[in-house]
Amino acid sequence: MLLDERIWSLFKCHWRQTLTYWSVFFSFGLCIAFLGPTILDLRCQTQSTLQQITWVFVSQQFFLLVGSSMGGLFKKTLKSSLLALFSCTLVISLVFAIIPLCHHVILLSIAMGLAGKAMGVIDTVANLQLVKLYQKDSAMFLQALHFFIGLGALVSPLVADPFLADDNCVLGTNLTTNTSSPSDLQHLRSSLAGHGAALHNISHYHLYTEGVVVTRVSYAFWIMALINLPVPAGVLVLMYHEKLLPCSKSSPRLLDADSSTNPSGDTDQGNAVTVSSGHGSVFVCCNAAKLRDRPATFFIIHALGGAVLFITDGIIGSYAGFVYTYAVSPPLLMGHKMAGCLDSVFWAAITAGRLASMYFSYRYRAPRLLTISLVGVILVQCLLLIFYNSSVFLFIGTCVLGLSISSVFPSMLAFTEDILDYKGCATTVLVTSASTGEMLLQLLVGSVIHSQGSYSFLLCCAVASFIGFCLFLLLLYIQYIHRDHHTGKHMLRD
Repeated sequence: MLLDERIWSLFKCHWRQTLTYWSVFFSFGLCIAFLGPTILDLRCQTQSTLQQITWVFVSQQFFLLVGSSMGGLFKKTLKSSLLALFSCTLVISLVFAIIPLCHHVILLSIAMGLAGKAMGVIDTVANLQLVKLYQKDSAMFLQALHFFIGLGALVSPLVADPFLADDNCVLGTNLTTNTSSPSDLQHLRSSLAGHGAALHNISHYHLYTEGVVVTRVSYAFWIMALINLPVPAGVLVLMYHEKLLPCSKSSPRLLDADSSTNPSGDTDQGNAVTVSSGHGSVFVCCNAAKLRDRPATFFIIHALGGAVLFITDGIIGSYAGFVYTYAVSPPLLMGHKMAGCLDSVFWAAITAGRLASMYFSYRYRAPRLLTISLVGVILVQCLLLIFYNSSVFLFIGTCVLGLSISSVFPSMLAFTEDILDYKGCATTVLVTSASTGEMLLQLLVGSVIHSQGSYSFLLCCAVASFIGFCLFLLLLYIQYIHRDHHTGKHMLRD
């Protein structure tokens, strides 16, 4: 009961900031999930080919990685962090508003690059600030933070769905639409939802690029822009409350504003946070002056934590991208409409898993949660390999996999920061590693599927799961060495 009261009191002290960071992650999820369902309508709007429109995915993913690696630059003061979040969430609303005006694929790629960079900055800054607020109690709040990504990712397709074209949205010169049936278009849309990586399976479909464009998808983007507008407004309200705006009365010095966010009220801990604020970005983390006298375990922990998230987020991206392709291929040969539900089931399970993990992360320590989650991922991957010809088990396995893997990122982030006493740049390294894995592992799995067949999709994910678990066990071992070194160093000083 004492712990309940303590955490509740922490939340009451920082509820404005906490709710703001949760809301910006809703904005992140809203932006990351809309492209897959709307990609065919955007192809019509830009009158581009399937090969050309996939560059939009590349632009978004690449700049998301850039934004993640640069996001820590805004960590130094609370004002810079909130200004970054305000700018990025406003950029997302503006991108939603201008997408209907992008009638060339290059303009659309530029707009998605801007959105991707804003998403990357949001990903890093919100995680950094929430860890900085709650430190050793951050695990539960990080689970809630990542729950809001899933919530935004569920809302975005629901908003877009009523405005998607049921038929070919570019009419040929004879004003007919008989080149592709609605089922073919559903197949194309579900395949392209995986960042266009399965393009080799769908490139034989003929779609007009010249003719009359008939699409209503613009309304979906304008609605999403309006839905997202309260988020930057909320960040602005928080800045006003924290007296970080010029119009605020008796505005404090920036470092004072930052030190007031320390939940424990401990002066030494607050000084440690202030000193560590220079470790903001991946580039600053490589500063030799700041890494001098660090033990080897310090670097190994960063590398292993990043490697685990590289693999697990890569599995999430690969599974979401290729489960549809696997389902409609032999031996399952599932119907397009039923197979299209698999991706939704997977993301709904991840969202539900993160909601449940808010409670579990309060009850259990991060290493136990991570062990259970990673073992669960391995078991379900092995069962999927065994029952590879069962459509029913594919749905069950997809749901269980989403539940198992959902809590890995926030738990690993809280665990790694706790090992390093919140003095390093672990958050930025881990967020950047996760973004890199989601992009690169998906490309690797796509190339293997193309050369070896659809069954290799499950095999790749299973092998990656084993590697990720082995790296996690190695991380636990290095943790003990690092703790012993840290304890011995303090004993020598005493």
